[in-house]
Amino acid sequence: MVSAPSIEAVAALRDRLQSQIVRTPMVRCAALEEHAGGDTRILGKFEFLQHTGTFKARGALAVVTSLSNGQRSAGVTAVSAGNHAIATAFAAHAVGTSAKIVMISTANPARVEACRRYGAELVLVDDIHKAFDVAEHIQKDEGRFFVHPFEGQEIATGTGTVGLEICEQCDDFDAVVVPIGGGGLIGGVSNAIKQIRPGSEIIGVEPVGADSMHRSFAAGEPRSIEKVGTIADSLGAPFAMPYSYSLCKQNVDRLTLVDDSQLRSAMGLLFEKMKLAIEPACAASTAALFGPLRDSLRGKTVVLVFCGSNIDWSTFAAQAVFENDSVS
Repeated sequence: MVSAPSIEAVAALRDRLQSQIVRTPMVRCAALEEHAGGDTRILGKFEFLQHTGTFKARGALAVVTSLSNGQRSAGVTAVSAGNHAIATAFAAHAVGTSAKIVMISTANPARVEACRRYGAELVLVDDIHKAFDVAEHIQKDEGRFFVHPFEGQEIATGTGTVGLEICEQCDDFDAVVVPIGGGGLIGGVSNAIKQIRPGSEIIGVEPVGADSMHRSFAAGEPRSIEKVGTIADSLGAPFAMPYSYSLCKQNVDRLTLVDDSQLRSAMGLLFEKMKLAIEPACAASTAALFGPLRDSLRGKTVVLVFCGSNIDWSTFAAQAVFENDSVS
């Protein structure tokens, strides 16, 4: 069992970063409730309104603002399909250090450009496994601090601020549905919420083609996958790691899977019902609620975590499936 961040540590970080992060809104999703049949109360934690367009800014700032002067002088490095890259570039710019970031060559061009706007130097590679190797070399050769995309106590403390805000913004809820990539978001969120509302249910959602946490739970230890295969590239972590896995094992009540067709339909649903153009990862919690979780959560108060919106219109239009083909 790992040393989990206390709720006091999460609150202290939130206070320390209050001028640098957005307290994102919690929104009653009446249109989704109607679509669900009206007997389920649905609230959305709109973390896509965070700086850089995703929750990732919280963890990156938690790490980078804790670095020593010497570490800041050497700069930072990171690995990402896009969102963590943008967040690390943002955090590095915020504290006046440099960032050299390894990204997948197929990353959305809008995300690549966002990194460059924050002054990051980019290294593009072919796949996520190779990306971690390249970042390791950068870390060793240049002395840069590696800002992990999902692993570590600082990351969990940062993402824990999302869970703290959920509890402050909603007096009562039965379940919180959280997308899973590497487990950094749900690890921090579940750890914070379970300290405040231990009776609430935390449910993690993974894409079928990136199910490392499912495999890890089944094996009883962190496991990897051979190949990532999902349109939700932000959830495409190739492996689970000990710290985030342990937090999930301690605090996540159950896991569920959604496939790409469910993600595409959820993207279309959110646009048609709520006028939200979000990336596939952000639609995962909605896809789960209207898919495998629909019956078990019927009649309950459910919080859906909307994790990110870094997508351009052409990609969104190509990926989303609209129920009535009214938009394409």
